[in-house]
Amino acid sequence: MTLQLSDLGWTPFFQSQLSLDESTTLLPARIAEVHRGHWLLWTEQGEIQLPPPRAISLTVGDWVLLSADLQQLVRALNRTSLLQRIAAGSQQQQQLLAANVDTLFILSSCDQDFSLARIERYLSLAYQADIWPVVVLSKNDLNDQYQQLVTAVQQLKNGLIVEAVDTRCMSGLAALSSWCGSGQTIALLGSSGVGKSTLANSLVNDSDENLQQTGDVRARDHKGRHTTTARTMLRLKNGGLLIDTPGMRELKLADCETGINAVFDDIEQLIQQCRFNNCRHQQEPGCAINRALADGHLDQRRLYNYQKLLKEQAHFQKSQAQQREHDRRLGKLYKRVQRGKRQQRDSS
Repeated sequence: MTLQLSDLGWTPFFQSQLSLDESTTLLPARIAEVHRGHWLLWTEQGEIQLPPPRAISLTVGDWVLLSADLQQLVRALNRTSLLQRIAAGSQQQQQLLAANVDTLFILSSCDQDFSLARIERYLSLAYQADIWPVVVLSKNDLNDQYQQLVTAVQQLKNGLIVEAVDTRCMSGLAALSSWCGSGQTIALLGSSGVGKSTLANSLVNDSDENLQQTGDVRARDHKGRHTTTARTMLRLKNGGLLIDTPGMRELKLADCETGINAVFDDIEQLIQQCRFNNCRHQQEPGCAINRALADGHLDQRRLYNYQKLLKEQAHFQKSQAQQREHDRRLGKLYKRVQRGKRQQRDSS
C-alpha cells in the first residue's frame, strides 16, 4: 500500500523547515525502528534500512531528510515534541523514548500494578513535552471496583481523560479511536505486564494476529515480563501511528520541573498562599500546605510524591552541572596537552 507523507504524520511544521532546494532534491523519511546496527525508516517510496550515524542522536518518530537515492541521511528536522527519561544506571544519561508525538497513552492496569504516584510521573513526562495525555486503565474485567480507580486518577488533574478498558475486547477500545486517526501519532508507555502489547495488537488489527508478542504476568507478584524489547512504530487500523516502547520498571524523569509543576498545580497554588516566601511547610505559621492537609483538601501521599519528584530533579540538575564542569576541565587539560606538544615540536 502506497503511503502519503501526511499518513506518516507530516505536517506544515515540518514542511516549513525545508528550503526550496531541499524540497526538490531531498526526500523526507520518518524513523520507525531504532536498532543497534540499523534504523528502519518509512518513506513514500516504502521502507528502507540505513546504518545509524554516529554524530546524531535520534529516536523513533523523528523526521529526517535523505538524499535522492535514499542512501544517505542529510539532516534531521526539528521536533514538535520529545519524550525522554534518565536511562537505567548511575550515569544520569538521558534516553530518548519517542519524538513528534501528539498523544500519550499512559497505561496502568486495574490490578496490583495500579499506582497513582507512577501515573503522576508519566503525566509529568507528558506535560513537560507538551503532549496530550490519556490515562488508560487496562484489565478492568479483573476489578469490580475499577470505577473507583478511574475517579481517583481523574482527581489528579482537572480535565484529565481516563478510560478503563479490557484490552482484549475490540468493542471496549472504541473510546480510544478519536486519538488514532490518520496522521496522528500516539506513544504508549507503561510498566511491564499492564497489557501494552495486547493493546497495541488490538489497535493495529481486527484479527487474532499478534504483531507484538504478549506474555502473562507472574501470579506471585503481578510483575510483568518484557515482551516488547525495542521502540517500534506501528500503523493503526484507523490510520494513526503508534509508538510502542518496552515496559519500564522505573521512570526517572529528566529535566522535567515544568511538567511536575503542571501536574501538581494545586500544590503550587497553595504554596503561593503561604505567609512566608521561604516556608518549608513544617511548623511555620500561616502555612497553606499544612492547612490544606488538616482540612482534607490535600492528600499527604500527593504532597510526598510532589516533594520526591522535585528532589529527584534537583539531584539530576546537580549531576548535570557536575558533568559539565568535569567536561570543561577535561577539555582544558586536552588543550594544555596539545599546546605543550606543539611547543615541543616547534622547538625541536
